Amino acid sequence: MKVRIYQPSKTTMQSGRGKVGDWVLEYEIATPRRPEPMMGWTSSGDTLNQVRVKFPTKEAALAFAAKKGWDCDIAEWHERRVIPKNYADNFRTDRPRIGRF
Repeated sequence: MKVRIYQPSKTTMQSGRGKVGDWVLEYEIATPRRPEPMMGWTSSGDTLNQVRVKFPTKEAALAFAAKKGWDCDIAEWHERRVIPKNYADNFRTDRPRIGRF
């Protein structure tokens, strides 16, 4: 069985960085998704695509997948770079100007 291990990013409704430290193990879709004929919703015959298992560390998720004998793809999370800025930087005179204003 093929699984994917990743660290989810924060949702768009979230302003803080809370609840983004967990690692998630998710099963890959075994059957293709198709539209349901009656309602038109997208459905799949595989119910494992609804299962998500959370782990506190990447190593714990890898150990779980190795114990079960599953192939896993690991998606590394990119660290966020914060460039500190001050309000006074908006009025600096020594920065290059772009445009005419």
